[in-house]
Amino acid sequence: MFTGLIEHLGTVSAIQHDAGGCTLTISDSAPILADCHVGDSIAVNGACLTVTDFNKEEGGRFKVWLANETLDRTDLGERKVGDQVNLERAMGAHVVSEGILFSPDGDSLRLLFQLPEPTPSRPSLLPYLIPKGYVAIDGTSLTLTSVDDTQRTFGVMLIKHTQEKITLSRKAIGAKVNIEVDMVGKFVDKSVQAALAAGVDRFGLWWRR
Repeated sequence: MFTGLIEHLGTVSAIQHDAGGCTLTISDSAPILADCHVGDSIAVNGACLTVTDFNKEEGGRFKVWLANETLDRTDLGERKVGDQVNLERAMGAHVVSEGILFSPDGDSLRLLFQLPEPTPSRPSLLPYLIPKGYVAIDGTSLTLTSVDDTQRTFGVMLIKHTQEKITLSRKAIGAKVNIEVDMVGKFVDKSVQAALAAGVDRFGLWWRR
């Protein structure tokens, strides 16, 4: 599990393709490798990946393998050598509770995202997005400032501190991003759908059609 608090920015230093996917080498990553082991999970731009090899020397670097499906469903298939990526270790002993940073609106950056039309394999994420709720974009947990169901858009705001710590503020207009919604929202939706299918009304009473 991950917190959505980006720990470090790494750099893609090598990409090796094979029939099933590709191996990414992420350099400049020493700060998150202190307690690393082969088989550990590291979120790269929000995608949970398994470390297959690492070296703490010379600034640090680690390797992860991505299946073709992962490349298709995330923005990692579009990364190039030299690109920076957001990095976070899976939750463990290194995780320390942190407060929330606030900044005047003059130092903020407002971003608007367009969701694609839903398909059977990729249903709509809109039911799980609400203003003041949370969404993870490229692995960064952010607060939603607006949601427009008609236009299929949602907005977030980045304070100056966050802009300097993640890659999102550097992406061009029209660039793809990885989006993950709140797991609690998914759980509630699934529970409600199951209850409705079973015939339970809002008072917890069973009924028959």
